[in-house]
Amino acid sequence: MARARSYWLVKSEPFKYAWDQFVKDGSTYWDGVRNYAARNNLQAMKRGDLVLYYHSNEGKEVVGVAKVAKESYPDPTTDDERWVVVDLVPVKPLAEPVPLAAIKADKVLAGIALVKQSRLSVLPLDKKAFDRILKIGKTRLR
Repeated sequence: MARARSYWLVKSEPFKYAWDQFVKDGSTYWDGVRNYAARNNLQAMKRGDLVLYYHSNEGKEVVGVAKVAKESYPDPTTDDERWVVVDLVPVKPLAEPVPLAAIKADKVLAGIALVKQSRLSVLPLDKKAFDRILKIGKTRLR
C-alpha cells in the first residue's frame, strides 16, 4: 500500500531566494535550516510530498507549490552533521498569492503552524489546510 502524501510549507525571504529565482533554477536544495524542529520536519519529508512556498518578511504570502524531489541528506553548506537539506522542484505558481492576513482571517487556517509557530521555516500542513490555501489562491494542481 502506498504511503499517504504529506504537505508542508517552507519560508524564504524573497531577497534571499525568491520564488521566481527558484523557478528559473528549476530545483534547489533547501539549506540553512538551523532549528531542530524545522530540521525534524525536513527529515520527515518524503519524495513526492507537496510544499507551499511562502515569502517571509517581505510580502508575507504563499506564492507557489513545490514538490520534494529528494529526501533529506547532509547539508552541503556546513560540516555539522546535525543539519540536513531536501531537494525541491517548483510545480506551479499560485494564480493569486495568499497573504498571511487572509490565512489568519480564515477559520480553516487560523490554527495552522504558520500562524501558531510563525518562527519555524519548515512547517507541516494537513491536506485540508493545503487545499484551502490553493483554493484561496485560485489554483488547481491537476
